[in-house]
Amino acid sequence: MARRRVDEQDAHSQRWVISYADFLTLLLALFVVMYAMSSVNEEKYRQVAESLAGVFSQQSVLSSPVGSPTDVLPTGVGVSHGEANQETSVVKIVPPKPENSAALKAIGEQLQMQFKKLIGSGHVAVQSNNLWVALELGANLVYPEGGALPAITSDPVFERVAKILKQYDNPIHVEGYTDNQFISSDRYPSNWELSAARAAGVVRILEMNGVPPQRMAAVGYGEYQPLADNGTEVGRRINRRIVIVVTRDRKTQRVVSAFGSEQVSEDAVSTILTESGLPESAIKTVKDEQGRISFKREEPTQPLDTETLTSPESFSPQAQELPQ
Repeated sequence: MARRRVDEQDAHSQRWVISYADFLTLLLALFVVMYAMSSVNEEKYRQVAESLAGVFSQQSVLSSPVGSPTDVLPTGVGVSHGEANQETSVVKIVPPKPENSAALKAIGEQLQMQFKKLIGSGHVAVQSNNLWVALELGANLVYPEGGALPAITSDPVFERVAKILKQYDNPIHVEGYTDNQFISSDRYPSNWELSAARAAGVVRILEMNGVPPQRMAAVGYGEYQPLADNGTEVGRRINRRIVIVVTRDRKTQRVVSAFGSEQVSEDAVSTILTESGLPESAIKTVKDEQGRISFKREEPTQPLDTETLTSPESFSPQAQELPQ
């Protein structure tokens, strides 16, 4: 009797069950892993909470001005906060020195007289107020195009400027400006470098003519404070300029140089000086026995209010004067 033949198609028709079972097994394993990850370990959670609480409590201690420990950085430099000495005098605002204001007026008058012809021809301009005097020189009068080395023909101009300025003690800073023409070289990658180099060149010449260097600073504004339209040749020529600014005192110099003498008004500077005239915390350098350096901050022992700052007693000779 012949053996019955098994159809091969029937033998392989149920193989999908194996694949389906494997899929369910993997899906079950995925759910197990997800459940294990979502479960919270209460012990670890408690440890993390305690650590965070300790960190925040240390920050509150560090912010306390009394009895705070010294925070020494790994490099040996740290900041310590301590209570101010009872003998520390209250810092009070004093009015500007009258001699500085008088010197400004004299400088402005002398510059007007000294450069009367150049002012009439439009190569030089002098602007003055109660806080500063600005002498503006066209860059074409001082520098060749694209260069930062002053021309020899400009030496007599700076000699006359230095002759006036070295008679007084007022701070000086020189501002350099350019047009928006692109410049890129090894020496001057952009107009920032060119304007700063031109201002520094004027400072160097004034020093060579007897003006004390500790009174001076150089500031470069590049192309970003134009006076005229850079779309025309006349406007670009106006924007290429050097401004020598003589200020009433150091505080005025810092404010004017931060904004630019041609971008800030006298009223704005007066307001900023009044607001920024509040006393700042005194910071002292302290060395420990190992020679490590830290900085100690001392707060005034008495709070300052508006009446203290504006009362006549605040201008007494005993008041500690802020640096000019």
